[in-house]
Amino acid sequence: MELLHDPQVWLSFLTLTALEIVLGIDNVIFLSLLVNRLPAAQRRSARFLGLGFAMLTRIALLFSITWVATLRATLFTVPGNDISGRDLILFGGGLLLMVKSPMEIRDMLSGKEARRKPGALNGFWLIILQIGVIDLVFSLDSVFTAVGLSKHIEVMVAAIVASVIVMMMVSAAVSGFIDRYPTIKVLALASLVLVGAALIAESLDLEIPNGYLYFAMAFAAAVEWINIRLRQRNKS
Repeated sequence: MELLHDPQVWLSFLTLTALEIVLGIDNVIFLSLLVNRLPAAQRRSARFLGLGFAMLTRIALLFSITWVATLRATLFTVPGNDISGRDLILFGGGLLLMVKSPMEIRDMLSGKEARRKPGALNGFWLIILQIGVIDLVFSLDSVFTAVGLSKHIEVMVAAIVASVIVMMMVSAAVSGFIDRYPTIKVLALASLVLVGAALIAESLDLEIPNGYLYFAMAFAAAVEWINIRLRQRNKS
């Protein structure tokens, strides 16, 4: 109860919640693209279960922070680079995004997306698993940041829960918006390619500032919003 009366605790909680929401934007976009593969009746459940699984994954990482810290230890060395477990996870996650996103764009262009039938790759639980895996990749560095911002694990867990609740509330709107405008979907997929490239670069110690990525995404989104308004005006 003493924590509830400490202004520093509340400041840490709000800061961590905002951080988790910002870092979860990529995951919400990826979730929306995956969930839209499912029949409409299953999408709501998939969004909640996917984000719930992601929340449990982040909390588990917090409680295993000692193990997570070992992921920074060098496993082997290649010319010019020391490779750690963290590097392998980032590289794998980035590669997954860079492979899946162009494949989705290709299916959209060829018309295969509209004819796609539920199958092994589009199964309900496999999509939930993919959401959890990608969230694990996105969460690694945020766990270290959370530990640096707060000394109380209760505050960190509360911030994760609060951020996931916010993402649950907005995920349906994001999913519907992406599904309504095919060009927005292409833009979202292209953004995930950028994120994947940044993850691979980071795994190779070639850091791309996140500010550059977010500025590029925001600028592209602003241009696309103008295009949507122009198309709507021309139709009327």
